[in-house]
Amino acid sequence: MTLPNDLLSLINTSEEIKHFKELNWKGTFGDYLKLFQDNPHVARSSFQRIYDMIMSYGTEDYTEYKKTITKFKFFDDPFEDGEDAVFGSDIHLMKLVNVFKAAALRYGSEKRVILLHGPVGAAKSTIVRLFKKGLEHYSRQADGAVYSFRWKKLDPNNEELNRIFGSADIIDDPIHGEPLYLIPQKAREHLLGEANKKLSEQDRIVLEGDLSPISRFIYNELFNLYEGDWTQVMNHIEVYRLVLSEKDRIGIGTFQPKDEKNQDSTELTGDINYRKIAEYGSESDPRAFNFDGEFNIANRGMIEFVEILKLDVAFLYDLLGASQEHKIKPKKFAQTDIDEVIIGHTNEPEYRKLQNNEYMEALRDRTIKIDIPYITRVSEEIKIYEKDFSNKKIKGKHIAPHTIEVAAMWSILTRLEEPKKANLTLMQKLKLYDGKTMPGFTEDNVKELRKEAIREGMDGVSPRYVQDKMSNVLVSGNSTSINPFMLLNELESGLKHHSLLGNEEEKKRFREMFTIVKEEYEDIVKNEVQRAITADEDAISRLCGNYIDNVKAYTQKEKVRNKYTGQDESPDERLMRSIEEKIDIPESRKDDFRREIMNYIGALAIDNKKFDYKTNERLHKALELKLFEDQKDSIKLSSLVTATIDDDTQEKIDVVKARLIKNYGYNDESATDVLNFVASIFARGDIKDRDSKK
Repeated sequence: MTLPNDLLSLINTSEEIKHFKELNWKGTFGDYLKLFQDNPHVARSSFQRIYDMIMSYGTEDYTEYKKTITKFKFFDDPFEDGEDAVFGSDIHLMKLVNVFKAAALRYGSEKRVILLHGPVGAAKSTIVRLFKKGLEHYSRQADGAVYSFRWKKLDPNNEELNRIFGSADIIDDPIHGEPLYLIPQKAREHLLGEANKKLSEQDRIVLEGDLSPISRFIYNELFNLYEGDWTQVMNHIEVYRLVLSEKDRIGIGTFQPKDEKNQDSTELTGDINYRKIAEYGSESDPRAFNFDGEFNIANRGMIEFVEILKLDVAFLYDLLGASQEHKIKPKKFAQTDIDEVIIGHTNEPEYRKLQNNEYMEALRDRTIKIDIPYITRVSEEIKIYEKDFSNKKIKGKHIAPHTIEVAAMWSILTRLEEPKKANLTLMQKLKLYDGKTMPGFTEDNVKELRKEAIREGMDGVSPRYVQDKMSNVLVSGNSTSINPFMLLNELESGLKHHSLLGNEEEKKRFREMFTIVKEEYEDIVKNEVQRAITADEDAISRLCGNYIDNVKAYTQKEKVRNKYTGQDESPDERLMRSIEEKIDIPESRKDDFRREIMNYIGALAIDNKKFDYKTNERLHKALELKLFEDQKDSIKLSSLVTATIDDDTQEKIDVVKARLIKNYGYNDESATDVLNFVASIFARGDIKDRDSKK
């Protein structure tokens, strides 16, 4: 078969081909013993392995509300370029990773079921999917190498070996067991003791358990055959590199509850292979049993329980033993030792049922609950939607600026509890949570707001609802761009048939939040258009220079030279106040503000630095607003809502539109739309002003 060179090159450099020899390593038991002595990490527990896997991707620390928070880069999904990245849950992920750390240190968490609890669409299953992908990838790396073993008949003509092995020449250990379990107990303890002398407490290797029923049967039969010669027994062992894979059912299992009639505990612990009973003579012979239940195949890795609390009570006994004792009980066999992380996820209604069910007390006692609520930061919520709906991903339709932002704002508002402080609005609370600063509110105040909100993030709208409505908007209509109002209207109309909102009072509250978001959007685009109109830096610099000259003369009780007439005049109080009023500097504070500006300029001069209005945010904003006020009449923005525009006005409007496209991410259609929208706002303002004067 002939393949194109570029395709052949990609195949030959793929991970499977490149690392084929390493991933398919095979050796004797003696070879593995040397591997272990050189690197004891190969015999880590499943919790140690997952914790090391998470930490191998690194961490970043940052401070929020005076608390140091660790961000684990593993949850950015380095495997599929962020496809399953988890946003805005760093605090909750810290708690989850701490559980793995405690379990790695054998502090008791390794004997618990980890339960991710939260509302629908809060990334619970995404987190578990990341662990699965991570384990698959990590087991392919040198640092994450895992090994298991198989039994080889060696001599097919030996009657005793044929009796032990039956028709099979090779028998894999069915639960991918650790090869060191083949060493007798006392010798194993000595080996581990020597290895642990070189390791930290966290890395210490502890093996509590025994061989699987099949391996124990073969081991004992061979031990008897060779009259206690352990070395000869080990000649039948081949150790091999184990690559964990959910698809191949190696080291990663998934169990999903079915209806009560179809649930069978053998799905977890395995079942009798009736075809082999004829060969081996008894259904209690381990060779006649399929150790292929989810608990069996997940050994050395992890098992996910989807909607774990929907399990039939009969399944709980298997689950309890698997978590606390690390043992499972297959039909007609002694308990089988397992080493795996048991992680489940559930929604809140199911968890409430667990709390109210006295028969589930044992499960509650063996469960570590980690809350995974909805995001309550707008900037993090935006990241979720931009994964699928950025202008880079969507071809053929332009998503206007702030479209995703307003949807994120609305969804966050539905999740927030009303602030108890009378002087704080829900929108202001949203901004504070997103790291914005507001006069009169400190980090301690925000921390207090977080604490007083009992159920924040556990209710509200799921990101999936917004994603579905965004999809609807993208495929409907003929416009080349999608603006915020299109999405907000779709979100609002969808509330009528929202499957998770049966409460009319709640729907009414959610609708009221659209008004809050639309008002905020008006302010955003007004400021944006204002900045586009006042983007003439020379004009702002001239206005700033004029203001500073007048402030300097005012504070030093001097005159100002009129550049046009050449006459010395008193400082222009009207000009200074027209700028200061734009940032709400009251008459009583004008002197303080002017001295503050001059002190700031003086401090820069001492350091041989030149004053630039851009370095003073308040003054910059005031200058922009003043310039906008001066220029909006000359541009006649309000004329956009009328039928006629003269050539001079059109030329100025085209300049503003070009700035919106270049600097703010609009296309021609969305820039025109936003200018028309802002023009209508100002037109409404003009009408209100005229009405108030009558």
